[in-house]
Amino acid sequence: HMIAIRTVELADLLLLFIYLEVLAMVVNYIESGKLPIRMPLYIAIVALARYLILDMKGMEDWRILAISLSTILLAGTVIVIRWGQLKMPYPKNQDYDN
Repeated sequence: HMIAIRTVELADLLLLFIYLEVLAMVVNYIESGKLPIRMPLYIAIVALARYLILDMKGMEDWRILAISLSTILLAGTVIVIRWGQLKMPYPKNQDYDN
């Protein structure tokens, strides 16, 4: 699409962020053999933000509110998971996501 029309639009850039997150998740999985739960949450946050940014004009108010609250809920989930990993780390003999 970008190559054919020789322009880069906002939708293309936001989609690129999603591709980069998926690629980072795959590389992390290949290198470590583990998939941190935070990576899919990051992808979901970026996807919801992209959806909200691109389609906001045609959305009803309740849908904008629902997507915004979903994004905040996912961000809060990431914070809780990270806090749990810092305050209650796994035992040293187990090799889990830091």
